[in-house]
Amino acid sequence: MAVPEEIRKVPRPRNTIVEDSGTYGTYRYAVRERSRVIYEPGRNPRPVNGKVIGHIIDLAFHPLTVKSKTGADGPADLSYGGSAFVHSVSADLLTDLEGSFNTADAMLIMTIASLRAIKPDIASNRYGSEYKRTFLSVFYPGMSLSKNSICTFLQNLGMDRAKRQAFIKKRIDAVCEQDHIAIDGTLKQDTSSVNGFSAFSYKGRVRGVKDISILYAYSIETQEPICAEVFPGNCIDAAAFKEFIQHNNLTKGLILADKGFPLRAIEDELKNRPMLHYLLPLKRNDSRIKKYGMLKFNKAIIYGGRTKILCRKVKMEHGSFLYSYQDLTRESLEKNSYVERAALSANQDIDVKKYEMKREVFGVIVFESDQDLDLLTIYKCFAERWGIECLFDMYKHDEDLTKTEVQNEFSIRGSEFIDLIATTITARCVKKADQAGLLRNITYRSLLSDLDQLYRAVDAPREVKMDDGGWTHHFKEGLEELVELGLCAGKAELKVPGKRGRPRKNPQPADAAPKRKRGRPRKNPEPTADAAPKRHRGRSSKKEKEAEAAAQTFSGSAV
Repeated sequence: MAVPEEIRKVPRPRNTIVEDSGTYGTYRYAVRERSRVIYEPGRNPRPVNGKVIGHIIDLAFHPLTVKSKTGADGPADLSYGGSAFVHSVSADLLTDLEGSFNTADAMLIMTIASLRAIKPDIASNRYGSEYKRTFLSVFYPGMSLSKNSICTFLQNLGMDRAKRQAFIKKRIDAVCEQDHIAIDGTLKQDTSSVNGFSAFSYKGRVRGVKDISILYAYSIETQEPICAEVFPGNCIDAAAFKEFIQHNNLTKGLILADKGFPLRAIEDELKNRPMLHYLLPLKRNDSRIKKYGMLKFNKAIIYGGRTKILCRKVKMEHGSFLYSYQDLTRESLEKNSYVERAALSANQDIDVKKYEMKREVFGVIVFESDQDLDLLTIYKCFAERWGIECLFDMYKHDEDLTKTEVQNEFSIRGSEFIDLIATTITARCVKKADQAGLLRNITYRSLLSDLDQLYRAVDAPREVKMDDGGWTHHFKEGLEELVELGLCAGKAELKVPGKRGRPRKNPQPADAAPKRKRGRPRKNPEPTADAAPKRHRGRSSKKEKEAEAAAQTFSGSAV
């Protein structure tokens, strides 16, 4: 198409031509430079056009400049606080994952787990936007987090059991024989009709929803989970106990569980694992309690400085030990609860025979173990086992992982593996915040909300300080929390409250003489500190006169 004359007459660099691209956009008329000229014998010189150096726009020449597309370089500032908090406690997890997965997959697992820890109850179509909004895109660059790519990755992760077990093995190998491992389970809602895990549990049948069962092994020493396994919702704890130990290959440590995990389910596994020990509670109607007289307490201990406990220890015939405890505070609470239920019943009658049977076991718990330990150590193990209940509370409330949000079995396994990483990160964050004293006045969710509002420039110095000029959106309380967590250097300037009232017109200089006391001065001023002591009032006694005369005689003889 011919270029209009008015376009060709527009001033432009020499040795250039104008081409019509045939479009009707802004860059329709391109200006090309002459790159060279071909000379052939018997023919006219033939010019060769080169690259585009500009365009004719609005009857003016606009040289071509190298400018990136708007937004091509990414955001200038990102949310820093929450990402830095999570990243500060998870470096070893990434290292362990890289030992089992390739680096790209390990970083993707850490990215998804970190987002679940920072943004509880995050939807699958929000991972990408949250990733681009936070510093996770700097810590783990180049991650693809679309809804379809995440679903595909979770399914592939659930299929690869060998790599997941390789990661779990590293965590279990770090457990010592003396470590205490609490095992317990929780239910998670899953109403899918296309997987075998979704089933009616004992509790779910009452609520009318299907669940899956998840067993966790929790280290009391490190206060974080070690491994996890998914089971169908209708699978009882006794049936899953043996399979959990086999699949995760627990070979050492002291297992703590509740009454739903019977010893007979893992007797064979304990014989094959000599470094694996157990501490399991008995039901209150167990015949061994009366057989060995476990309610005849002969010792007393105090736990935590307040709890008074009666206790007893007996060695059984086959070599194991029984430990019984009666918490006097719990005994009173259970007795009051029993009487209150009877008083609120229709007939308000107490079954005397039943009450006598229950009265002696109020506040009582009896353990069986293959370890010969002192009574206080066993009770500490039981009391500190409460940490796994706190872990499940974090799992369901701090992380809001109450639903699976996936369909088939492989996706559930993959998603729960990432939930294990996210729960480990959350447990470490809660522990770190608690040690810093930040959870005394605010909740953990409020702390995450505060840190999420701290925005920092992407090109800011890596050595984070309060006054380094890299903060684009922040507030004093959030920065102070970041300092307390050890993620930011510097200290907030505290304003010292001034003296109340209007300031003096002529302030007194600092080196001025001290002002005398108010009121009329004394007629006889008080003696100074180096003055001789004043004689007491009244006439001197005979003994005092004799002492003075002796002192004068002694001083004269000494001279």
